[in-house]
Amino acid sequence: MKKIAVVVLNWNGVKLLEQFLPSVISYSSEATIYVADNASTDNSIQFIKDNFSTIKIIQNDGNYGFANGYNIALQEVEEAYYCLLNSDVEVTENWLNPVLSIFETEKNVAIIQPKILDFKNKEYYEYAGAAGGFIDKYGYPFCRGRLFETIEKDSHQYDDEIAIFWASGACFFIRKEVYKELNGFDGDFFAHQEEIDLCWRAFNLGYKAKYTSKSVVYHVGGATLNQANPKKTFLNFRNSLLMLLKNLPKNKLFSILFLRLVLDGIAGIKFIFQGNFKHCFAIIKAHFHFYHLIFKNLKKRNAIQKENYFQTKSIVYSYFVKRGKVFEQ
Repeated sequence: MKKIAVVVLNWNGVKLLEQFLPSVISYSSEATIYVADNASTDNSIQFIKDNFSTIKIIQNDGNYGFANGYNIALQEVEEAYYCLLNSDVEVTENWLNPVLSIFETEKNVAIIQPKILDFKNKEYYEYAGAAGGFIDKYGYPFCRGRLFETIEKDSHQYDDEIAIFWASGACFFIRKEVYKELNGFDGDFFAHQEEIDLCWRAFNLGYKAKYTSKSVVYHVGGATLNQANPKKTFLNFRNSLLMLLKNLPKNKLFSILFLRLVLDGIAGIKFIFQGNFKHCFAIIKAHFHFYHLIFKNLKKRNAIQKENYFQTKSIVYSYFVKRGKVFEQ
């Protein structure tokens, strides 16, 4: 049996499979390749059967989103290491060997992310993950190579291997045993920020996440749910609050959650002034969903929540007030 499984989650994405699966097959001889299908209604399954006979197909009986879609599908995957790969990712030659090397030699590294560049503009980092993710004290995520809407050009400034806080779900490597220990992604999230939550839970248990520039992929981004979609706004705001509720240290829980609720309100007012009423309503909806899920998610808190989870106190202050537009600032 091969040591690594590349698992592509699909939902009505036959055009993406046609475009991107050839690179995965060409450059992944070290892996068993799976497509996990979330009950697509297009001809995705038949297309794979007709064109890619080496790919193993896992058919979920419903559209369970990113989180539970993977949780269900991975029950059928036996390889020691998982690569959870978006269907809109082009991989490159030798993208798996650097990751396998880290897993084999650094036993406390549980999660790995490659360098993620923009498929549409390959000289630049891609929004979802870039060169490795971090969060600030208040739970706002950011990346080396991407702060809010500022995307850096790849000038090899992040050609290294370093510890990170979270890895992007666009191309997410994790040890099977750790994924099982954490009970996988939180299914309540459905999609968006479930990978940050998983990394935070792994961090609280003492595991490490790492970025390596020796592995490179190109991500389209927004192919399933683009940035302008109010549903994306709803999921991001709700899931961010759930993630904080589950993982913040007890002595910081109330104060940081309260401040985040206030800041969300300010974001909603900003959307009103911009005429984006659907996005403002999405934030209100996200808060009501969060309130409904409070007691359920309080029960999910681990016994240990580490204090040193954040990279900087406030990325919002650093970016908008101090005008630090790139990670090094």
